[in-house]
Amino acid sequence: MQNTLLGSNFFAAMYLVATVLFIFGLKGLSSPKTALRGNAFSMMGMAIAVGVTLLNPEVRTYTWIVAGLAAGAVVGITVALKIQMTAMPQLVAALHSFVGLSAVLVAAGTYYTHGAAGESDPVLMTEIAAGSFIGAITFTGSLIAFAKLQEIMGSAPLVFRGQHWLNLALGVAMLAFGGHFIASHSMVSFWIMTGIAFLLGFLLVLPIGGADMPVVVSMLNSYSGWAAAATGFTLSNNLLITTGALVGSSGAILSYIMCKAMNRSFISVILGGFGAEASAATQAGPGKAIKSASPEDVAFMLGNSSKVIIVPGYGMAVAQAQHAIKEVFEILHEKGVECKFAIHPVAGRMPGHMNVLLAESDIPYDVVFEMEEINGEFSSTDVVLVIGANDVVNPDAKTNKSSPLYGMPILDCYKSKQIFVSKRSMKPGYAGVDNALFYYDNCTLVFGDAKATCEKLANALREE
Repeated sequence: MQNTLLGSNFFAAMYLVATVLFIFGLKGLSSPKTALRGNAFSMMGMAIAVGVTLLNPEVRTYTWIVAGLAAGAVVGITVALKIQMTAMPQLVAALHSFVGLSAVLVAAGTYYTHGAAGESDPVLMTEIAAGSFIGAITFTGSLIAFAKLQEIMGSAPLVFRGQHWLNLALGVAMLAFGGHFIASHSMVSFWIMTGIAFLLGFLLVLPIGGADMPVVVSMLNSYSGWAAAATGFTLSNNLLITTGALVGSSGAILSYIMCKAMNRSFISVILGGFGAEASAATQAGPGKAIKSASPEDVAFMLGNSSKVIIVPGYGMAVAQAQHAIKEVFEILHEKGVECKFAIHPVAGRMPGHMNVLLAESDIPYDVVFEMEEINGEFSSTDVVLVIGANDVVNPDAKTNKSSPLYGMPILDCYKSKQIFVSKRSMKPGYAGVDNALFYYDNCTLVFGDAKATCEKLANALREE
């Protein structure tokens, strides 16, 4: 009895240590400067969690566990070595889908094993139902997000009449079958509930446009956390409960912050409705002439400036221009030009996308600033260089009440003395809205691939 108690206390204490390390890990990941330390804490916590779990006397055989760990290690190492940093958003979406599917499989497996042993009760059935439908929604929703990010399917929102009413009806039906499963332990009701949840996952993400993918990815991250927490209740694993709750709550908080940054409704995100709203309207250009310049002209202006702000966007990620931008930054720094980077909260296709790419090219953290930190500096800036950003610098978000972007906080590039925008073409951003900034008197476009443009900028700056 005493040995059992001591053993139980040991596992509880080790799980508590792992949880504390996960909390320190999340804290570290809140800033690029401390992200490496945060990753180290998280890895330590996971190592303790896995190691202690393997020592649990309830583990009767290691055959399938070792096989799973080996298979996961092979896949994980292969993906980590081959994945490009620009493809990180779709990788994150794919990983979320794995968590969701795992929750469904654990829920089903627990029902079969406990049901066969006659250990079913309403509390356990509730845990199984919650884990299954949250996991199912996460799985299929993440698959759609992956398909859009990977451009397997179009990034445009898929909207049809009565979509919200259909989602509401499916949600009610899912809960009804879930309630029947809890009361009757009917496996038929369980699979119907799970099937409806799979369908809901598709329908909730299909109407989300490409411009809103960062919010969707963070919300799916939250869903995966709650699915893991529900699985923890099912398996009576306290560590899984606490870590799932940490991921779920942090993902929800991040989604709320990003919704605020885009002036969108948090509830609408959860219900899968705001993507269609944000992407429904496509505006034609104002009919004004635009100005264009060569990279050599831009290099002359940059080299003769005292202060420059660079605004990276998804176009930088597509062109993989971050290393070329690093060269431009270094040359400007050598010339004594003050150069900073401005990051919008939803730039790119996932939270922190631009920060990750800039960190990959070893751009110093102390010259990278978030929107609220740097917006007041644009009015005193000589040149702003926008690399592939679109909606996050569109002044219509502040001035045009008829614009779908109206009310969304933006980077105030238009206030600077001169703006140069690197673009492939005049095609609008993912919101489908023409950018009024392009027609401002102080804005000039530089057409071409972002990487090639930045390489030409660097060469021209060296020759000055």
